[in-house]
Amino acid sequence: MSLDVQTLPSDVINLIAAGEVIDSFAAVVRELVENSLDAGATRIVISLYPNLWRVQVADNGTGMSSPDLQLCAKAHTTSKIRSTEDLRKITTLGFRGEALHSLAQVADLEIASRWASDPDAPGWQVVYNRQGEPDKIETIAIAPGTIVTVANLFGSLPVRRQGLPPLAQQLKAVQGLIQQIALCNPSITWQVRQDEKPWFNISSGKSAQQILPQILKPIKIGDLHSLNLEVEAPRNSKSQIELVLGLPDRCHRRKPDWVKVAVNGRMVRSPELEQTILSAFSRTLPRDRFPVCFAHLTVCPSQIDWNRHPAKAEIYLHSMEFWQERVVGAIERAMQLSSANLPATVHNRRIGQLIKAAEAKTNYQIDSPSKILATQSSPETESKPQPNGNPNLKPKHQISLMELRAVAQVNKTYIVAEHSSGVWIVEQHIAHERILYEQLQDDWKLVPLQTPIVLSQLTSAQVEQLQRLGLRVEPFGEQLWAIRNAPEMLSKRDDCADGLLELSLGGDLQAAQVATACRSAIRNGMPLSLSEMQTLLDRWKSTRNPRTCPHGRPIYLSLEEASLARFFRRHWVIGKSHGI
Repeated sequence: MSLDVQTLPSDVINLIAAGEVIDSFAAVVRELVENSLDAGATRIVISLYPNLWRVQVADNGTGMSSPDLQLCAKAHTTSKIRSTEDLRKITTLGFRGEALHSLAQVADLEIASRWASDPDAPGWQVVYNRQGEPDKIETIAIAPGTIVTVANLFGSLPVRRQGLPPLAQQLKAVQGLIQQIALCNPSITWQVRQDEKPWFNISSGKSAQQILPQILKPIKIGDLHSLNLEVEAPRNSKSQIELVLGLPDRCHRRKPDWVKVAVNGRMVRSPELEQTILSAFSRTLPRDRFPVCFAHLTVCPSQIDWNRHPAKAEIYLHSMEFWQERVVGAIERAMQLSSANLPATVHNRRIGQLIKAAEAKTNYQIDSPSKILATQSSPETESKPQPNGNPNLKPKHQISLMELRAVAQVNKTYIVAEHSSGVWIVEQHIAHERILYEQLQDDWKLVPLQTPIVLSQLTSAQVEQLQRLGLRVEPFGEQLWAIRNAPEMLSKRDDCADGLLELSLGGDLQAAQVATACRSAIRNGMPLSLSEMQTLLDRWKSTRNPRTCPHGRPIYLSLEEASLARFFRRHWVIGKSHGI
């Protein structure tokens, strides 16, 4: 038996983007690792010798027979496609049949392999010339799988070597590449060595959620939530979205460097989907912070054109708007408060850091809680589950929200809530702020004022800012301006003038909605009855992003039953607790 490696017909060759790019250590590792994955490997060992310009990749995949080994490094030879029709249903990472031939042209290429399907088959080792033809063939003792050695990389092209980035930069690129591939293929065990010394390892897992903490060391599994959704894609094709996101009340980044998108097992650059993810996290994180999110789409191969970039890092994905909507819906669902998406152990030690990173607040004049809750919980103004206020982007799946029962108020600031697996402490002001902000997102109204509000000493920039928000501003005398309409929520408040003055200080519509919600929310220090607390909890847990306020502050502190049991040592037997 063999893989039946064949030379591609000329019509297929003409349709393939010409020229595999072998321009660095990372490119060599990428091509060899993709071949290992296509061969069904579950364990991959990568050995790098930067100063010797040498790379070796060993795997425990299916291996190759002697006839396949003699043919595999020739131009346009592959076992993965046969005809032009196969280009429309690619399921492998490699398909062009150029990688090994390109390597043979720029380095000394040697492959040792043993066909795993035949236990009696010997291992073979082949050394190739610059044309990818066998120079030397011999049998060797080797376990089933393949070992590819690329030595003296670019030795015959000294100008190319000189044009490469420093080795340290290339090695960093190799590390990033392996980490990305590991996220897309969590069942693989990785060992990476540098100059015969261990560099880093990545253990296998059941999902990308178990891989990500091995890559981003400060992040723990409890900081992440994983979600798998079946999707009815266009043309009635069954597809799937795997989502691993950092919960916004537990982790975030200073740069948008961990918003990653993968399609069918390969990390790709997709500006449209990446921007969609960033927008979905809007007003859930502190200012100038960015989410941790990995979205892996499993799509019908006919909906993808891989033949866009030599390294296959960019693709043409059909029905982009459809996938943008589904990704937004998946993020919404992952953000919901339900027993299904709450990890058993909650890492609360970062709460202080998250609060410190969030924007500072100002104390505002307040109304009574009964009045606020009564006027802002009518069916007409209740927050609706529409991502970013767009009625066309509704989550396809609904989930059962967890039950929360208000039991007490602490320091007229925190609501103590009981649920099936522990106790939560919810800060009443920012929970109400989240409710009102999403309500304003869905129903931002400007209403006429019976009596215009007169503001003084406004600058031209402040006047223009109010006008940009849709407010009618008219001169009313020397250094006086009459405001004739206002956001509906502010118009009912005694401090409406202060609120309008705040809106004039800058920001877009979203910032105005946040400021309005913050000013209108119940203040800390205000007593609430049990019924008022319960109303607040019920409305808060139904919001789209209940974990943080619009400034990125965490709304609740979780004390799970498992943590309480450990703290009070309830697992001790009575005799042991009495010293018996």
